[in-house]
Amino acid sequence: MTRLAVILSIPEKRHQLTSLIGAALLAAGVSAPGLTAAQTQNLPRSAPQVAQQVVSSFDALFGGPHAGRRAVHANGLLTEGYFTPARSAPSLSRADHFAGESSPVLVRFSNFAAVPDLPDAHAAASPRGLAVKFMLPNGADTDIVAHSYDGFPVAKPDEFVTFLRALPELARLAEFTASRPAARAFLEHPKPTPVSYGTEAYFGVAAFLFSNSSGTTRHGRYRFRPGAGVSHLSAADAAKMPEQFLAEELDNRLRRGPVTIHISVQIAADGDPVDDGSRPWPSDRPEIDVGTLSITRIVPADDERQRDLRFIPTNLVDGIAPSADPMLVARTQSYRISADRREAGQ
Repeated sequence: MTRLAVILSIPEKRHQLTSLIGAALLAAGVSAPGLTAAQTQNLPRSAPQVAQQVVSSFDALFGGPHAGRRAVHANGLLTEGYFTPARSAPSLSRADHFAGESSPVLVRFSNFAAVPDLPDAHAAASPRGLAVKFMLPNGADTDIVAHSYDGFPVAKPDEFVTFLRALPELARLAEFTASRPAARAFLEHPKPTPVSYGTEAYFGVAAFLFSNSSGTTRHGRYRFRPGAGVSHLSAADAAKMPEQFLAEELDNRLRRGPVTIHISVQIAADGDPVDDGSRPWPSDRPEIDVGTLSITRIVPADDERQRDLRFIPTNLVDGIAPSADPMLVARTQSYRISADRREAGQ
């Protein structure tokens, strides 16, 4: 039994632990290749070491590495469909997928803990992950990575390593969160089991810099809202569900038609932090509708894309640039380590 499983077997510890570690899901969990050579030149000298420590810390929590699996978000469901841009999208960005016709997409829903066959209603399955790959006409692609909590427990990569290492020990965890309101807020925030992957809201916690064809630039964060509305199960109802019910539920839902998810970008006001994902912006900040995902089918489990697909938060196109959030660097580096190891069957 892994250290995580032992701790989760104790009810009073389970709520605290699983709430906090869920916020970590995107720092190492959706595998992706590394930065370009130009981007790598701008990395802090310690970034590769910190990224390795992030992945190793997840391994310690989840009893990994599990051969051929992601370091976190190992249990996922890949789907395909298309993205239709909104009329307002070009006012935000000149990115190719924000203009013109619809673009094919691959969308991966996932549960965060890298414990093979973890039940969907298990406390460690939340927050959920959402990763989107847009396929563009010129053969390029671009990605968005999000999760189902509006925020992140820490602001900096080295703090994130300390956070992960403190998780199994409540005394260390209490000391860590005592001076970190973002971590405490995440600890206290409920994360119920969704009725469906298609009835959950998702958030891109890192800011990006969007530029339109007129040269106007604005920082913004992605927000995803299900067309069917947000809907969760009660704890009692979740406990009655089959272990992997979310895949079957989504399959049944798709038989009735596409599952839609609306994408908007929340715009930063002057003074809003654009380099700190642990500080959500006020809810009254304006949002620009950029389009709708229409999910049409589940990709078969034996499709080779299940093994090889990588989602990269810094895989961007003209019109969208990374912010100064240091977690973007740490996440990309961690994804590279996880992906390389997974492809080697380790």
